[in-house]
Amino acid sequence: MKRINEYRKLFSVEGEIDLKDLKKTYRSLVKEWHPDKFQADDEKFAEAELKSQQIIDGYHFLISIAPETKEVNLEEYKETISTSKILDFDLKGQVLKIDFSNGDSYEYFGVSKKVFQKLINSDIQVRFAKRNIYESFLYRKMKKAAVTD
Repeated sequence: MKRINEYRKLFSVEGEIDLKDLKKTYRSLVKEWHPDKFQADDEKFAEAELKSQQIIDGYHFLISIAPETKEVNLEEYKETISTSKILDFDLKGQVLKIDFSNGDSYEYFGVSKKVFQKLINSDIQVRFAKRNIYESFLYRKMKKAAVTD
């Protein structure tokens, strides 16, 4: 959740994410903080390199959790959570990462240690996740993993 709040603040996003507004803000921030605007010996050059990378990361992250993006990918998400097995899962902070048997990976935000512990202790983890995680937490798809035979 901390990362979401930082990126929302960076892009001045309040409420739902609008992709058109996000793109405008992204372009203006990139223009303002592009490292090519500064000389290599300028004290702001290193800050601009760091800030521009943060802007790029934040833009891609916010796009991945935008309602429009989720709507476009909803069928694929439903297919994954209804037909794929859970291969692996891990909690870092309040971000639960789940790897599925079809090669997809999703992050779920705001998952408490208590919910994670219940997932671990569940007899049938996929059933627990369907009832308590998949539709209960903000999520985003991560890059599709290469499926090996």
